[in-house]
Amino acid sequence: MERIGFIGLGIMGKPMAGHILKAGYPMYVYNRSKEKAAELVEGGAVSASTPAEVAKACDIIITIVSDTPDVEAVLFGENGVAEGLSPGKIVVDMSTISADATRGFAKRVAEKGATMLDAPVSGGDIGAINAKLTIMVGGDESAFNKCVPVFQTMGTKITYMGPSGAGQATKMANQVMVVSCLAGICEGLMLASKEGIDLNSLIDVVSGGAGASAQLTLNGPKMARRDFSPGFMIDLAVKDFGIVQQAQKSHKLAAPFTALAVQLFAAAQSEEGGGKLGTQAILKALERMSNYQI
Repeated sequence: MERIGFIGLGIMGKPMAGHILKAGYPMYVYNRSKEKAAELVEGGAVSASTPAEVAKACDIIITIVSDTPDVEAVLFGENGVAEGLSPGKIVVDMSTISADATRGFAKRVAEKGATMLDAPVSGGDIGAINAKLTIMVGGDESAFNKCVPVFQTMGTKITYMGPSGAGQATKMANQVMVVSCLAGICEGLMLASKEGIDLNSLIDVVSGGAGASAQLTLNGPKMARRDFSPGFMIDLAVKDFGIVQQAQKSHKLAAPFTALAVQLFAAAQSEEGGGKLGTQAILKALERMSNYQI
């Protein structure tokens, strides 16, 4: 059985690593904050002191960190993953980062004789906790096939999308679709509330019709009870949409929904502590604009 390395034990990474460990894979873990690895170590994982140590010990090295510069630092910085790579190893980056940067990272990993896959995920913290993530993968298809059993411990929808960068490009499109839906849900909830409709009844009935969506199921009830705890933080959404806008601009695409999303997230982020709230907190930005709270 392959030895799995896991780097990045945040809201998403920790439960994802936990599923792999429970499936019986030997595991090495690394996180800058050592305490986040404690539970996994108690379950049998080995805590490594550097990403390089993880790479030296493991056949498949998974990373999931915040942003493009973080991935570059983990892979190619001092004591980074690249220092522990050798022919035949597979690096799987499950972060959401730039597709162009991913293609460059894959070439640098290939210089070590190893292979890199980009495998961003969708499903938020609930999907990570319940092992029901959607995983969209770019890179070498034979490496993808070797990793499928590992992906299956974390997700239920695992799809090979094409060459290096294809996973990240798919995730960019996913983010645009998600936030367009989320913004519409916020507006719908506000209208229904203003009309005196019970929001939980609204969510229940709409979920059975053409307005049904994962965002309504996951975030609708949270907004109705004013739960803005993060499954996916505003700060990370702002980061993602910076990547999305850069790609849209390079392709000269009209993108009015993305422009609106950027404005809403910026407004939500501007509130004290707003960046650490979940993406459903764009409702609060719309409430301030409307001078009305549901």
